Amino acid sequence: MASFKVPVGISNRHIHLSQEHIEILFGVGYTLTKMKDLSQPGQFASEETVTLIGPKGSLPGVRVLGPARKASQVELTGTDTFKIGVKPPVRDSGKLDDTPGIDVEGPNGRVHMDQGVIVAARHIHMTPQDATKYSLKDGDHVRVAVPGPRGGVLEQVLVRVNPEYALDMHVDTDEGNAFGLFNGQQLDVLLDLWV
Repeated sequence: MASFKVPVGISNRHIHLSQEHIEILFGVGYTLTKMKDLSQPGQFASEETVTLIGPKGSLPGVRVLGPARKASQVELTGTDTFKIGVKPPVRDSGKLDDTPGIDVEGPNGRVHMDQGVIVAARHIHMTPQDATKYSLKDGDHVRVAVPGPRGGVLEQVLVRVNPEYALDMHVDTDEGNAFGLFNGQQLDVLLDLWV
């Protein structure tokens, strides 16, 4: 069976904020402070953190990722959702219709988001050149083999294609822990598309 290698990145809970929300939470005219670059070009983890407040509890110290986005979005693991009492769907980033909201507290204020909480769908970022090379297109779903004592096959891995992307697969910490994964581990993408 044809395959290719992809590095995996394990993503903890985090939030993307609009500039409007950044200014409410941190102050008028505030800009995020880069802590470190992420695997995707132009994306970074910031020094700033917030507290997420749900119906059953709160999650302090949630990292803000930059740069500012058009709409604020919270990405949680399934485990997180039980702790704070929200029930978000598994979604591709940016697909926020019919998602639950949450309260976000920063050092300078508090924001109520009417929607925007998701459990991010496992996905692979790639360039159009990568997609052509592997006969894939944006929106396809593939299978990814995980080796090792807790290995298995991750089904329905979404393919996301954009000229600004770098080849990288993202899973959340629940999935990473379940399969015994580590950041940068090379996994095999199986080129029999998931139907």
